[in-house]
Amino acid sequence: MADTTKVTSTHLQRVAIVYIRQSTPGQVEHHRESTMRQYALAERARELGWTSEQVQVIDEDLGVSGSVVSLAKRSGFAHLTTEVALGHVGLVLGLEVSRLARSNADWYRLLDLCGVTDTLIGDGDGVYHPSLFNDRLILGLKGTMSEAELHTLRARLDGGIRNKAARGELRRGLPVGFVWGDEDGEVRFHPDEAVTGAIRTVFDRFTELGSARRVWLWFRAEGLAFPLQLYTGRAIRWVAATYTAIHHVLTNPVYAGAYTYGKTRRERYVDADGMVKQRSRRVPITEWAVLLRNHHPGFIDWMTFEANQVRIDANVHPQPHQAGGAVREGTALLQGLAVCGHCGRRLRTHYRGRHSTPGYHCAGKDIVQGRGVYCLNVGGIAIDHAVATAFLDAVTPAALDATLLTVQQLQAHHDAALAQWRLAVERARYDAERAERRYRLVEPEHRLVARGLETEWEARLRDLSTAEAELTRREHQQPRALSPEQRQHIHALGSDLRQVWAAPTTTDRDRKELLRTLLDEVIIAVTRAEYRAQLTLRWRGGTLTTLDLPLPRSNPRGIRTDEETLALLPRLAAHYSDEVIAGILNKQGRLTATGERFTANQVGSLRRYRNIPRFQPPADPPVGDIVTIRQAARILGVVPGTIHRWINDGFIAGEQLTPGAPWQIRMTDELRARFVEEAPPDYLPMLETTMRLRVSRQTVLQRVKRGELQALHVRCGRRKGLRIKVMDTQPSLL
Repeated sequence: MADTTKVTSTHLQRVAIVYIRQSTPGQVEHHRESTMRQYALAERARELGWTSEQVQVIDEDLGVSGSVVSLAKRSGFAHLTTEVALGHVGLVLGLEVSRLARSNADWYRLLDLCGVTDTLIGDGDGVYHPSLFNDRLILGLKGTMSEAELHTLRARLDGGIRNKAARGELRRGLPVGFVWGDEDGEVRFHPDEAVTGAIRTVFDRFTELGSARRVWLWFRAEGLAFPLQLYTGRAIRWVAATYTAIHHVLTNPVYAGAYTYGKTRRERYVDADGMVKQRSRRVPITEWAVLLRNHHPGFIDWMTFEANQVRIDANVHPQPHQAGGAVREGTALLQGLAVCGHCGRRLRTHYRGRHSTPGYHCAGKDIVQGRGVYCLNVGGIAIDHAVATAFLDAVTPAALDATLLTVQQLQAHHDAALAQWRLAVERARYDAERAERRYRLVEPEHRLVARGLETEWEARLRDLSTAEAELTRREHQQPRALSPEQRQHIHALGSDLRQVWAAPTTTDRDRKELLRTLLDEVIIAVTRAEYRAQLTLRWRGGTLTTLDLPLPRSNPRGIRTDEETLALLPRLAAHYSDEVIAGILNKQGRLTATGERFTANQVGSLRRYRNIPRFQPPADPPVGDIVTIRQAARILGVVPGTIHRWINDGFIAGEQLTPGAPWQIRMTDELRARFVEEAPPDYLPMLETTMRLRVSRQTVLQRVKRGELQALHVRCGRRKGLRIKVMDTQPSLL
């Protein structure tokens, strides 16, 4: 930088900017010499003729790489470019070209701006004017060499990393449950038995339950903690299990004993604002850079891992024309298996009527008489019964073996949770003993430290007492081992699988899981003209079974009163005489089955034919006053919408004499007691109730409506709403 002939008075009237940058925070902290050399350039600017007030130092980009995609992350370089473009800069000083930019696009943009605004560029070799050809040529070569240097360094480092990863020796972060060994590439199980026990429990429960979400709910229902390790080398923390943690364990190939590298790739793209950015993309397993099976001992083998991935993918909500989906609580046994025999679409399920009768329909529609009609819409009771019969006929020879396996799984289910709690007690006892040792090592005179250690020791002792009490409670609740008489009874029951299939303790979810073990799909083709359905059962392995099933015929409708009038008549008969009912029906414009106006005799005949009792004034007035919904909401301290919702859900008995008429509610002490300021401790919110019972929200509401569960409404506080009383019941053997 000894050449000062290019520095003119015009340049000296502007400012001189010293741009300082280090690529990483580690270089800023440890490579201090390079940073000091860059700060020393301010003195060089003063030697070239600029005063101290004219010299500006831009060091905002310390610790930021010069090859970042977005200039928004290099605020210092953006500020430098702006000042140059405005003509405020006479000289730009940098230690070398790589300090200013690692990208030729940024470098040449700066050269163009400097050439237009008559700005000099200086580095450790000299001062250059970008508008001069020779200087521009030298600066261009320096930029090209800087980018080539970056490419060479990156290729060299990346090649070494890939070669080491190809041998399975590159040490990277391991998931919880594994630690690195002493040898190159050696991976061991975590020495803490509680950690490995929790991981093994995840795989054992998934084998039984078949869903990551159900495994997570099982952990939450049993109150088991799950190990968490944020970074390699950090201490294990025991927290409540999350769905993300369970899903990560089930989908991570490291748990299957495989070493992987290159599961993601970085790509550049242009966002909506025109900015060039980078993002990471997951690549399929066939494109992974390194996949070494049997690299280290795993919790499962590779074949089991692949089978688990197929099972998890099948639980995702299926796309059109695709099979799959996790089983639900509904009674439609062919949910996810039924296929339309006309268009090949996957059939959807629906439930109708008072008893929620299942049925199947195809989403494809045909235009019939000017309106869309499903190409297939059929009830599911007869079809489900036929498929279940064929399934039971096929598996009856293996029923006894299935029963023995079920008994083993039932015992393993209880033993797994108990084993985790025993490990939790051991961990709590170790923490308490360690706290005691630390307390006894402190000097008695140092009371400040002793009090803190004493408090910690007492906390660990309380944790130990809680864990031991919970273990004792669960040991008492654990079902006893089966006696020889019980095993003989179960064997006799297992020989008749139909009896187990129809048992009240066998849920619809269990039946669907059994069907999916052997059936891939059921193709349903309906011929309405002949009232017949043809079922094609495709078993796993490719075998096909065809069933010809007659459908129930619907009788033609006779002359009868319309359904709305028939539904209205019982409500009116409970309050009015036949003469008054006839007047109400005539005012609403309703007609008899023959198209005539109603009379008292016709209302009486229709009432007697439908076995509807006649209105009788009550001898004793009923308990409670009759009020409207608004009055009930004001009395109970809630909004009218809450009363409407409780009536629709069937929690409150309401009377509506005619369609559109105001609802009438009888206000009793029992109804008032169901709206409280604060719920008792054994009443849980809806979300905790669904997780405790492991059913959907709709199922909980149906149980409350049937009187199987008790419900209250909390009308005050931050968590207002419905509360459900859940009784802890131990499931029966079957």
